[in-house]
Amino acid sequence: MTVEAAPNPLAEGLHDYRVADPAVMVIFGATGDLSGRKLLPALYNLAKQRSLPAGFAVVGAAMDELTDDAFRKVASDKIHAFSRTQPIDDRVLQAFLASLSYVKVDFGKLEDFKALGQKLQELDNTNHIPGNRIFYCATPPPTYQTITLQLQAAALNAGNGFHRIVVEKPFGFDLKSARELTQTLQKVFPEDSVYRIDHYLGKETVQNILAFRFANSIFEPVWNSSLIDSVQITVAEDIGIENRGSYYDRAGAMRDIVQNHGLQLVTLTAMEPPLAFQANEVRDEKVKVLRAIRPLIGEDIEQSTVHAQYTKGWVLGEQVPGYREEKNVAPDSQTETFAAMRVFIDNWRWAGVPFYIRAGKRLPKRVTEIRIQFKRPPHLTFGREAMKEVDPNAITLRIQPEEGISLKFGAKVPSAGLRIRSVTMDFQYMTSFLVEAPEAYERLLLDCMIGDPTLFTRADEVEAAWTLVDPIEDAWRNARPPLGTYAAGTWGPPAAEALLRADGREWHRP
Repeated sequence: MTVEAAPNPLAEGLHDYRVADPAVMVIFGATGDLSGRKLLPALYNLAKQRSLPAGFAVVGAAMDELTDDAFRKVASDKIHAFSRTQPIDDRVLQAFLASLSYVKVDFGKLEDFKALGQKLQELDNTNHIPGNRIFYCATPPPTYQTITLQLQAAALNAGNGFHRIVVEKPFGFDLKSARELTQTLQKVFPEDSVYRIDHYLGKETVQNILAFRFANSIFEPVWNSSLIDSVQITVAEDIGIENRGSYYDRAGAMRDIVQNHGLQLVTLTAMEPPLAFQANEVRDEKVKVLRAIRPLIGEDIEQSTVHAQYTKGWVLGEQVPGYREEKNVAPDSQTETFAAMRVFIDNWRWAGVPFYIRAGKRLPKRVTEIRIQFKRPPHLTFGREAMKEVDPNAITLRIQPEEGISLKFGAKVPSAGLRIRSVTMDFQYMTSFLVEAPEAYERLLLDCMIGDPTLFTRADEVEAAWTLVDPIEDAWRNARPPLGTYAAGTWGPPAAEALLRADGREWHRP
């Protein structure tokens, strides 16, 4: 006799109630790193959660010569290695693997795309799919336009059902290339069928920023320049560039992290309440924030930005090489691995509040967080001696590695005298809900299947972000300010500390 486990009352309401229509998802670059580490494990977990519709199928498309069974073996190995849920449920896995097939596709050959179209038609007939297509570009960004135009040439972008395309960040290399990409995508697909994916927006805590602000009446009234002193956004990684030297040496920290992840976190922190949690309403408010950021030009760039490159050092007890010693990096490279900037949002809510953003490789730990620093009390009621151990109130939204929120406030120390000390109240997903937060790609893939673009980036948002970043990149290329250095395993160059020290502030140590 099988005894069912008692339901977890804390997990009530955590299951996604939305239902997707049957579709075929084509993963271009299906044998690559993104597909193996993220997409295939995410789809397996959606299958395990019974979130995939009946008849859903996946077609892997890449340059490798593989049979269907060989591709399924690759997928099985990757799911065993990288799925967030362990152990693997063999019954679910086998059912999912049966939905996979493979077509060899050279992105430069139209006949390969026509062969892909024949495969899709076969799956439509077999699985009773009404022509619904999702084309996922898990490929290097320079291939996006080629793939898009080949889909058009093979007439795979039209017909019965919906046709959607997913592209990964970065969306262009600068404003000019971003506009060219948008023009190509919109030539072949309508804008509401273009899903620009930034996996940060799929993280639970990133989404919880909006819930924290707009579902709790005690926080939103203080979320403004009257009470908030400053905002710090940190995106720190302890790893180097791994095997991405050829890409990273063209991109750098500003293009790789700040232009997308960093500015996305700014918009969610600073946006006004949308009329409803719907795609256009949410994305309209985010674009308003980007357009309200005061542009950095001329001397402002030298005074308000920092860029630096890591040299050899120690990270987590291991000696690591400097950036210029990494594989596929030019020995005289001027690419930054650390970027920091101070920006102001010129609107009623945030006037005068500095937003500090920093992102870097080979820092002491992996952490992404938003720190809302409040102003000090206007009057020291308890005297300076009693308050000397008290920091200003702060709210920290932790996005990775442990997702959660903490609130710092002053409390009386248990003693005969009157002494106040800062204490922290913590919320963590694992301890509160007793379930592991889903991977970002699980949420975003399901949203794409359902047709909900709320957490995806719109074209005007991409262009607004590049409009801010391009002048900074131009100045940095001319050594204004000069490229600094920092030892691997430290929190960045001295100039980053000086950026805040000039304002009478200092970086929060995560």
